[in-house]
Amino acid sequence: MTDILEYLKNEGIDASLIKGVENFRSKHAVTDSLAGRIPQPEYLYYGKDTWEKAIAAILAGKNLLLAGPKATGKNVLSDNLGALFMRPVWNVSFHINMDASFLIGTDTYDGNKVTFRPGPITLAAENGGFGVLDEINMAKNEALAVLHSALDYRHMIDVPGYDKIDIDPACRFIATMNYGYAGTRDLNEALSSRFVIISMDPIAEDDLIRLITHRFPDINKTFAEQFAKLFTEIDKKAMNAEISERALDLRGLLDAIGLIHMGIKAGTALEMCIVNKTFDEYERRLIRDVINARIPAELDSASVFG
Repeated sequence: MTDILEYLKNEGIDASLIKGVENFRSKHAVTDSLAGRIPQPEYLYYGKDTWEKAIAAILAGKNLLLAGPKATGKNVLSDNLGALFMRPVWNVSFHINMDASFLIGTDTYDGNKVTFRPGPITLAAENGGFGVLDEINMAKNEALAVLHSALDYRHMIDVPGYDKIDIDPACRFIATMNYGYAGTRDLNEALSSRFVIISMDPIAEDDLIRLITHRFPDINKTFAEQFAKLFTEIDKKAMNAEISERALDLRGLLDAIGLIHMGIKAGTALEMCIVNKTFDEYERRLIRDVINARIPAELDSASVFG
């Protein structure tokens, strides 16, 4: 795909921020052994204001917390930032049973002696990478406590029994946080104070059309608009609590368009990728009604593309 920096120049991102990214790239080169960890995003993030906030925070040496409801592009922006700054990325998907040893590292026997096997936080810190902390509000406090010194002014990690780890100046941590998911909770004040927080808004309809047409360059513009409007309508119903957020799935919408591109009829593709995300039959009927009012079930690839 096109260099994200060129895309942002075309989006009209502040010139001083663009210059800052270019200087960051030249100052913090990546070794060949880690180049494979630089993301190659499938999708671009659209939203000039959010881009400028995120770039400014990273250039200022801050860690980011991207907070917001489902389908606001938190993970897409995380990947895009790694690609933009050309940093190797280590991803951590938090769950309730994750402990500190997974994040920082643990002792392991290599056949001859006991050695320290670094975890993703340690690897990101040592190599100047971006540590993406996905669903951070699902983690236990005991696991997150080990991040406190890494995220604040000390910029180091103390591993019991080993030397302290100084964090490379290029390292940043980018956390994501959904509201209202089962198993989530509020972050404690000590942790949240260590992040610059960006509240993520739902993707605008015009930007969604751009996303669809970028992903599927041969799509008919009229149908790109119809799919975007369909997503907006599902979003409104979820916001009004008429349906759950299960069907509000931007990946699902793009997957459905991809299946149509492969020759699956529109009704079947949308059933597989959106309707079937919920397991309540009444809710399924409501979602089908929204889809059928805008996208004919028998719509085929030849009609949508080309």
